[in-house]
This record gives sequence, structure tokens and C-alpha cells, in this order.
Amino acid sequence: MNRPTGRRLTAAALTVVALAATSTACSSGGDSSAKGDGGGTFTIWDPYPQFTADSAWAKLLDGCGTEAGVKIKRTAFDTSDLANKALLAAQQDNSADVLIVDNPVVSTLAEAGVLTTTADNKLDTSKADPNLLAAGQAGGKTYGTPIGANTLALYYNKTVLKKAGVDISSVKDWKSLTAALAKVKAAGKKGITFSAIGTEEGSFQFLPWFWGAGANLTELDSAQGVSALSLWKDWLKSGYAPNSVLNNTQTTSWQEFATGDYAFAENGTWQLANAEKAGFDYGVLPIPGATGGTAAAPTGGEFVTIPVQGDTGRYATSQKLVSCLTNTQNLLETDTTLSYVAPTTAVQDKQVASDAKLKPWVEAVKAAKGRTSDDLGTKYPKISEQMWKAVQSALSGAASPKDALKSAQAAVK
Repeated sequence: MNRPTGRRLTAAALTVVALAATSTACSSGGDSSAKGDGGGTFTIWDPYPQFTADSAWAKLLDGCGTEAGVKIKRTAFDTSDLANKALLAAQQDNSADVLIVDNPVVSTLAEAGVLTTTADNKLDTSKADPNLLAAGQAGGKTYGTPIGANTLALYYNKTVLKKAGVDISSVKDWKSLTAALAKVKAAGKKGITFSAIGTEEGSFQFLPWFWGAGANLTELDSAQGVSALSLWKDWLKSGYAPNSVLNNTQTTSWQEFATGDYAFAENGTWQLANAEKAGFDYGVLPIPGATGGTAAAPTGGEFVTIPVQGDTGRYATSQKLVSCLTNTQNLLETDTTLSYVAPTTAVQDKQVASDAKLKPWVEAVKAAKGRTSDDLGTKYPKISEQMWKAVQSALSGAASPKDALKSAQAAVK
């Protein structure tokens, strides 16, 4: 913990650092290289460039700084830039005091030696839901606390289902969902749209079905994994899902649903505002598991972390800042702003009390799972790449679901 940060970076991390040189950021209150003045100023980096210096978010950061007796110098980066910037700063022993990053990045930064553990920085994570906290754990250690989460569920068009004679309460598992899609097609409407594009978005959307079958990311070609990919393949073959899913991002998939022709769309919490503008009556259903119950969907959202510092005396104040940002009242305000479900039961209850439409999302988040959970850490990106390639291969007809996943598993090994 006391060694200069730069000596702790792995070779892989240094490769990523090289990509950071051309990155840009939007700054509120100072440039990204500022380190602080004698402990009176603490730096916070976040992935929310949409929030300017006069936003509620920036004011919250300043308020937590005032409460801790320090001035806050905040810099906001695009999500894609932030990990590279954090690695580069660590190499230069110039890390931010508080770093807010996308949850799958935590394990990468932890492995590179960039982050302190909660055991080291004394951050209390006892109130966070264990399934959400797991995304920031590696090797039995925890490297921060979630500030909020989003995940996937099924939006449904009530008008389309009514005309098809489908009672949404009957949709409890894959068999009943597929039966509903058949009724919708018979009624002249379209079944379900999702994103199966050959990127992380495709893996992200496939994971609820993969996990919902009982499959594990360490064995892509298990019978359970094959059944999940076969489900999607059968939907395309039967005309229940369009061939456009092969190229759909989550945005274009939503645009298809917004036409009002589809019964279902797999999408996330972030589409709630668009759902209200869609012009038709909609509902939300947690994605069902193969034989019932709620499938584990992958979690999105950020972790608040405390990077390694050459001056370890800064950790106590950093801990105060993180504790302030993630206390019950501030989480409620922050997660409302970010359209996130809170990471604690107490705040989730408050969210549902103020907006009943969040109830199915809270259920989905409680069943959700981090992509790097199960101690996968930095192994996940390689697994994910082979997963989305298998999905593309099977849905395009290039290979059977079984052969596609067999090839994927061989490539991971």
C-alpha cells in the first residue's frame, strides 16, 4: 500500500495506459491533472460529463466536500475514457482521491494495483445488496461500493398483448413466454425484439437467458447454455423475433419496440423516460428463468472507489467523502437523477414508495448479477467476446447453437 503506485501496474495495464494519451474529458472545477493543495483539495473523477458544474450532482459532491472539511476538484470523463485515464494517473502516482467507475472495470483496476480495498480504507459496505457488491469483489477482497444499478427486464405493450389474447400474468417461464409470442404472431403483430449485436451489448442482453437456464460463464457450452442460445435461435426461426436483432444495439432495438408493433422488448431501466413518451400503454416484467422465477440479469451502474495514494493519510478523508455520497438520503437523490435502482434495501423501498413503476425493476436488480462476479475478474472480457461471437454464429445460421458454443469455449481455454 505504501509503494509508489506506478510500480504496481501490470504489463497488461500499461498497454491500456498507452491508449489514454489521446483521451479527452469534460471538467468541472479544475483540470484532470490537479492533485490538490496540501490536503485541502480532494479530487473526484466520475463518468457523468452530462452533469455540469451547476447540476445537482456537482452540488452534492461539493456538499460532501464541505461536510468533510475539504474543497472538491471534480473531473468528468466519458465512461470509455475513464479506465485508461485512471491507469495512466496511477502510473504517474497522480490518482484521484475518489474514483467512480463502471462496475466491470473495478476488477481490472484492482488487478493493476490501482485501488485500495475496503479493509484498507475502512469503507462500510454492510448495507449494500450482496449481489451488487459482488461486482466489485476479486480474490476475496472488496474494492469499493455500488452507487446504483440498472439492469434488463422485458417491456411489454399492453395493447398488443390484449389483442392477441395474452394475459401477462400467464408469462412465468420460457414455455409460457414462447406461447405468448406465438399468439402475438398469429394475431398479426410482432413478438419480441432485443440486441444480439457482436459487441458487449449482445453479451449483456444474452446473459439473462444464459444465466436463466442455469448456465455458468466458465462453461459456455454446457447443456444449459446451449438451451439458452437455442431459445433465441428458435424465436428467429419461428418469426417471433426479427433478423434485425443481429445488428440491433439496445438503442435500435428500443426504436423497434417504440413503433408499437412489438409485444415485448428486452431493455433497461434507462429507457423508462422513453417508455413514457412512446404513446402506448406499457408494462415491465422481470425476465423469467427457464423453469420460472426471475432470471439473473447483468448489472450496470458504477462503483465508488478509493485509489491507492502515495500519501496514505488522505484515505480517512476520502472515506468520509464516499460515505457521504452513498448514505441513504444522498443515494435516493443520486439514483433518481441517474435513473438507477439503489444498491440498498432501505433506499429501494423509498424509491418504490415514490414511484410504483419501479417495483419490477427493484425485483430485477435484486436478482441481478455482476458480469465479473464468481471471481471472473479480468477473465470476463475474453469470455464475453466469445459469447457474442457464438450468438452471432448461431443466429446467422453459420453454426448450430451447440457447435457455436463449443467453439467459443475452446477459444476461451
